Amino acid sequence: MNAGILGLGRYLPDKIITNADLEKIMDTSDEWIRTRTGIEERRIANDDIDTSDMAYEAAKAALKNAEISAEEIDMILVATVTPDQSFPSVACMIQEKLGAMKAAAMDVSAACAGFMYAMITAQQFIKTGAYKHVLIVGVEKLSKVTNWEDRNTAVLFGDGAGAAVLGPVSDGKGVLSFELGADGTGGKHLLQEGDFIHMNGREVFKFAVRQMGESSLGVLDKAGLTKEDVDLLVPHQANIRIMEASRERLGLPLEKMTKTVHKYGNTSSASIPMALVEEMEAGRIKDNDLIVMVGFGGGLTWGAIALRWGK
Repeated sequence: MNAGILGLGRYLPDKIITNADLEKIMDTSDEWIRTRTGIEERRIANDDIDTSDMAYEAAKAALKNAEISAEEIDMILVATVTPDQSFPSVACMIQEKLGAMKAAAMDVSAACAGFMYAMITAQQFIKTGAYKHVLIVGVEKLSKVTNWEDRNTAVLFGDGAGAAVLGPVSDGKGVLSFELGADGTGGKHLLQEGDFIHMNGREVFKFAVRQMGESSLGVLDKAGLTKEDVDLLVPHQANIRIMEASRERLGLPLEKMTKTVHKYGNTSSASIPMALVEEMEAGRIKDNDLIVMVGFGGGLTWGAIALRWGK
């Protein structure tokens, strides 16, 4: 049984922090941030909005878009590294809020590759026939683990949530191939140490440029497809230079790569589903399009999916 995306939704906090705003509180500049990352602004959640609140709003929107009721959901998977607390999980919290009382629920921790990990976990349950509908959410409140005095990391991150409902789709549609991976020896380069995110930018950059390109080509090869078959590349929105390297590896024109990093910054596991919503709402995803999604994150982790759009 093929598994594909039946509906999408997202939540964006109202508060916008621009590069000019950051110039006032740290030694940085709009030009420095834009030329190195492509980021111009990011969304930051208010203190009274936590990860589960954002996840709930994105989940509601995805269910509405899929025309699926909460009672029809068999499982909820939430990809996050910034849960409200250790337990109960964000997935359990939104299960209660949604009224999805049939659903099993758990969180998935794979940092910025979390949505890829959750999506393939869902696909396996659907493919075997164990479950029919799985709700997955990528959500982060990275602002609560960001050191606003560290200009090397504070300029990068934002908050938000993206969600998808996965379910059975017709032959030739949905997930065609995937690749998931991890390299725990690189965990020291991107981690939460104490209260805040710490990153060895040089090492993470080298890893990401290599792995994003290799994984994108890998899933195409597994699906028996070529670079010429790709209609849309949806990379993790971490850094425009890393994203551009992936696009060039696939030989794609600019218009075939999703770009939201300039508006939202790096939202970790939320970035790919949020970008998919943007493309869907703009009418740039069409039935039968071949979409390659690829992400990398702390762990170090990575994941890529080749997906044929449609039901």
